Amino acid sequence: MTLVDNETALADRLLGGWTGRIAGNMLGKPVEQGELWTRERIDRYLRQAAALPLTDYLPEPTGDFEIALRPEWPQCVRGRIHGSCRDDDVDYAILGLDLLETHGFGFSTEQVGDLWLLRLPFLQTFTAERAAYRNLANGLKPPLTATYDNPYQEWIGALIRADVFGWTCPGLPRRAAQLARRDAVLSHTGNGVYGAMWAAALIAAAFTAPTVRDAVDEALAVIPASSRLARTVRRVASLHDTRMSWEDTLTTVAEETGGLGWIHTVPNAAVLTAGLLYGDGDFTRTIALTVRGGLDTDSNGATAGSVAGVFGGAAAIPDQWKAPLEDTVRSAVFGYDGVRISELAERTLRLVEPAA
Repeated sequence: MTLVDNETALADRLLGGWTGRIAGNMLGKPVEQGELWTRERIDRYLRQAAALPLTDYLPEPTGDFEIALRPEWPQCVRGRIHGSCRDDDVDYAILGLDLLETHGFGFSTEQVGDLWLLRLPFLQTFTAERAAYRNLANGLKPPLTATYDNPYQEWIGALIRADVFGWTCPGLPRRAAQLARRDAVLSHTGNGVYGAMWAAALIAAAFTAPTVRDAVDEALAVIPASSRLARTVRRVASLHDTRMSWEDTLTTVAEETGGLGWIHTVPNAAVLTAGLLYGDGDFTRTIALTVRGGLDTDSNGATAGSVAGVFGGAAAIPDQWKAPLEDTVRSAVFGYDGVRISELAERTLRLVEPAA
């Protein structure tokens, strides 16, 4: 019996994906400002709060620290969480679910844009998505929506939208990547699109791959081998293979990807890959290492949590990550604020097509 045929196991994996995405996002949100919250500063903050090793949500500030947490921190730190905070990393997963429920797997890029205009507030979009939204409102059509007056075409936005395509294509990474590409070209080009394809394939592969490394290798196969994204992911994997430490791996790759900026897809994919490989399937270690890696912490934490949540299932996610979420999601997507995490997972399950 395959995983797709085993509905109970699949349901647990999907709930793990949704729960993991939300928990990882919440973990990284207070320090999401990569040019200030570097890897070194995040660890210094954790040491000051006696929170290393990191096994729970970030601690609230104690005393003075050189940099303030993001303004949303009172709803995102341990002991204060009552349901998830609103965040675009979760909004796009919800929007992707609505897209597939409304238009099915044959959706067009134009229909993605129409759904943004209908359900997503303009001020809750950022960087490439805001540029594409503006272009849509001005009457432009894809692919011009991605290329006109958009300096963010290779940033991480399309990657954070990819999860639902992986969740609904368990064990089918190429199909997941094709769906993610159709979504991504609304706002991104080049490595921005490859990042979405890679993430969707990674999540799809996590349902059936025997190890996290196998899932990473399967995901690499769906993007051009010569792309900077593929070369960077392979570089992280090769350093991991040499048994180089997590810290030294990130230092090495940061030097090699310097100058791209903290929201660019490539350096964030390096942080994410390192978190996944050195986390080795353990949910807590995976999201903790990924967030401690810095850069776009909430986005990377969310994707790492999604992969680890799918890989081990919801039952394997420790309660300190699940219980504070109270099975509740805050969302800016019209009609979805306050939706249950369990409902989102159940609706995702209904979209998965039976194995042939």
